[in-house]
Amino acid sequence: MSDGWHFGILQDGPPAGPGRPLIVKVGGSLLVRPRWPEVIAALLAATPGPRLLVVGGGPVVDGLRSIDAAAPRSATAMHWRAIEALGITARLVAGAVGLAVVESPGTEHTAVLDASRWLPVTAPLPEGWHVTSDSIAAAVAARVGGGLLLAKSVPPPVGDLMELAATGWIDRHFPEVAAAAGRISWAAPASPTPSDRPAAGR
Repeated sequence: MSDGWHFGILQDGPPAGPGRPLIVKVGGSLLVRPRWPEVIAALLAATPGPRLLVVGGGPVVDGLRSIDAAAPRSATAMHWRAIEALGITARLVAGAVGLAVVESPGTEHTAVLDASRWLPVTAPLPEGWHVTSDSIAAAVAARVGGGLLLAKSVPPPVGDLMELAATGWIDRHFPEVAAAAGRISWAAPASPTPSDRPAAGR
C-alpha cells in the first residue's frame, strides 16, 4: 500500500497566518485503514509547519450511533457521549504518531487537540448527530485563524459544500461554520482500501 496522499482545495481564502497552526481534521474512518499510524505519519510529513490535529470518532462513535439507533436517547445526551469519545481517539492517535495532546488550540507546535476538553469551554455548537468533528475542526480554525485541512478516506465527490453535506462527506452543519474558517483544503490517501467510505465522522 502506498502511503502517499492526494490534495485539493474546497474553499479559497487566506492560509494560516504566521505562527498559526494548520488545523488538520483526521477523519475517524482513517483509523480502520491497514497501518493507519504510518498513513497519518505520511500525512504529517506532507504538510510541514505547525499543525493541530482534530481526530474524528470513527468506529468508536459509530458504535454509539448503533446504540442510539437501537434505543434512542436524547440528542443532547448522545452528542456529549460522542464528544467524550473524541478524547479516546485523540489520545490513541497522539500515542501512535508521537505527538502531545493539548486541551486548547493555543500551541505553536504540532499536537493533537482533545476536543472533548476544549469544546465544553468554548463557543457551543448545536447538539446532535448532524454536528461532528468536521464542524468542530472548522470552529477551531475560525478561532485560531488557521487554515483547515480535511483528511478523509476518499476524495470529495463534488466541490460544493452544500452538496458535500448532502452526500455525507462532511456533516450537515459544516457549511454554516465554514465561512469563518478561511482556506479549506482536502486530503485523501492515494491508495483506496475496501473499508474506505465517504461518511462524515465525529
